[in-house]
Amino acid sequence: MRKKAKRDLTIEQQLARGPLDLPYLALVLLLTAIGLIMLLSASYASAYYNLDDSVNTGGNPYYYFMGQLKFAIAGVVIMYLVSKFDYQRWRLLSVPAIAGSIFLLLLIFTPLGRTSNGARRWLDIGFSFQPSELAKVAVILFFAARLSKRKDQIKAPPKKWNRRTLRGRMGEFMENIGLLELVPYALILLIILLLLAMQPHMSGMILVLSGAAAVLFASGIRLYWFVGGGSVVAAALIYVITQTSYMNARIESWLNPLSDLKGDGYQLWQSQIAIGSGGLLGLGLGNSRQKYMFLPEEHNDFVFAIVCEELGLIGACLIIVLFALLIIRGYWLALHARDRFGSLLIVGINTQLAAQVIFNIGVVTGALPTTGISLPFFSYGGTALVVQLAEVGIILAVSRQIVAPKAE
Repeated sequence: MRKKAKRDLTIEQQLARGPLDLPYLALVLLLTAIGLIMLLSASYASAYYNLDDSVNTGGNPYYYFMGQLKFAIAGVVIMYLVSKFDYQRWRLLSVPAIAGSIFLLLLIFTPLGRTSNGARRWLDIGFSFQPSELAKVAVILFFAARLSKRKDQIKAPPKKWNRRTLRGRMGEFMENIGLLELVPYALILLIILLLLAMQPHMSGMILVLSGAAAVLFASGIRLYWFVGGGSVVAAALIYVITQTSYMNARIESWLNPLSDLKGDGYQLWQSQIAIGSGGLLGLGLGNSRQKYMFLPEEHNDFVFAIVCEELGLIGACLIIVLFALLIIRGYWLALHARDRFGSLLIVGINTQLAAQVIFNIGVVTGALPTTGISLPFFSYGGTALVVQLAEVGIILAVSRQIVAPKAE
């Protein structure tokens, strides 16, 4: 009876029930477990002394760890459920997802929004979460769903323009250079980036751009658009840095932390002390000194500094290797995906994850200016962890359909 029921399934249903990619799953679970251990070690001092005015830990040293553990368990369950979901159905959900994420971003500026540390990024609807985390995934879903049909659109006969009119000549020119094709993607990006800039949420803007650019590049959008777009972004950054005193001070404190130890340079200097104190083998798990009211955000954006201090250069390098293996395996799955849509989904999610790891480690070590980007699977934040594990679930759902099941 069981074999007969299996024969009755369609090919798509059988493919969706294929095996998970175990190497990718094992790397994710291993990084999540190590992240929880390091979060416990990094956070118990600040939780015990209740250093964050916006959070009442009640002097419980396990406050942050227990909260993160609950979200990790929920995230793993969601990851498994998402991996069982046929990823082809995300095509139909991509438009509602992008519309819903824009709506949630708009709700931040209503009484439901909550401000913390000068930024309005959270929605409070009985529980707090950052809509930007959902927007990052929605952009990738929307871009991948539309661009996966791009080959079919190219085969369609080109639109005939009236060359006798200026409008017709301009329309034909813009179509030939690929500008008309990019208009819907540019509009979506501009709306979301504008809403993130109003919060302000610079790190969210960087991650949204990285995922969107990766999907556009993998879909075959002409290279000169990336050169032009990169030039515009670089020019905008130079303008902001040179024309605003705040950014000038931020860059100065990054290049020379000792010049502002009572301000922006303090956190980076304490992070470098933590990294240097770890040496080759580290001080030992739980033996960090900088987490005792010296290094701010030690369990959040700067948790990797505690990793370096307690596990040393060798331990930190091993964690970087695990992240590198995870990212490489993700691109391998993208190359072997069943179809173009699955490939673009993985490329977008995987590139966004890679950018998050690179930017966080770069900031903590002083290679990059402070951006506020957290370390995936390590930094404290329930919404971020659940969304990251859900994204992993999407990648695992694609991996189920890489190899078709053997015929009975």
